[in-house]
Amino acid sequence: MRAARAITAVDSHTEGMPTRVVTGGVAPIPGATMAQRRRYAMEHLDELRRFLVDEPRGHGAMSGAILQPPTRDDADWGVLYIEVSGFLPMCGHGTIGVATVLVETGMVPVTEPETVVRLDTPAGLVIARVAVRDGAVQQVTLRNVAAFCLEQDAAVEVPGLGEVRYDLAYGGNFYAILPIERIGLPFDRARKGEILAAGLSIMDSINVQRRPVHPTDPDVSGCKHVQFLAPGSDARHSRNAMAIHPGWFDRSPCGTGTCARMAQLHARGELALDTDFVNESFIGTRFTGRLLRTSEVGGVPAVVPEFSGRAWITGTATYLLDPTDPFPHGFVL
Repeated sequence: MRAARAITAVDSHTEGMPTRVVTGGVAPIPGATMAQRRRYAMEHLDELRRFLVDEPRGHGAMSGAILQPPTRDDADWGVLYIEVSGFLPMCGHGTIGVATVLVETGMVPVTEPETVVRLDTPAGLVIARVAVRDGAVQQVTLRNVAAFCLEQDAAVEVPGLGEVRYDLAYGGNFYAILPIERIGLPFDRARKGEILAAGLSIMDSINVQRRPVHPTDPDVSGCKHVQFLAPGSDARHSRNAMAIHPGWFDRSPCGTGTCARMAQLHARGELALDTDFVNESFIGTRFTGRLLRTSEVGGVPAVVPEFSGRAWITGTATYLLDPTDPFPHGFVL
């Protein structure tokens, strides 16, 4: 068995959505902060991302996280998030997967009934409170970076759909949020192809006509997520079909999307602080979130969110690259 590359990983899923947690085989990435490391990885290590998430080792809805030494003294580990769309500033379901893997493999000191894991991410410090019983993770609660609603009732012209109105919120990534009835489709997985196509068209139109930019980090820009809300969704219980670039649905309720949704609801005066909010995915899995306090980001009113969910380890592997493999960086069909 020959290998030009060997990368070890622990695979998991968070409420249905995969996270490939890379535990070895990747050297420390240059950069004084995780945001700088993300920028370096985007410029120089995209073939590594593709090797891990694209076929034949991954699939069209694959995501993962690369563990790194932290760049700050108050963190246990640094994390770079990867998926088929690129390197993300933050990933909620991925962080639940990371915290579960770190605890269940003993990569952090474990205490029961709760272990606190502090993660250095490109979006900032994320704190995970991990409920542990008999060495097994029962639930992970994440205190995320500040979330905010950047636009309310924004509008873009979308080919084939006409004017589409939406709210634009940030919870670690940017999300366009709108009721699915605005595109004339039912909340029905049998119509997923049409829903996904509409979501991708809306993303394209937003990025051309009203491209969002983070108020303090210009490297975080653009909309790659459209959160379609099911009929009856409100500030107590919301259901979503999360369309994601370049063409897939989040299987989980989406962690950063849950935070963005709570920020949007708070900005509209519909969700108070310290109030439970249930967010349900397209396949019926759930996160429970709440807003802890108000804040601000670059002068924009914001909230500090947390949410809870669970991940399960699905396997361990060493991913190899044979020097004669015709697809050293993977492929997309």
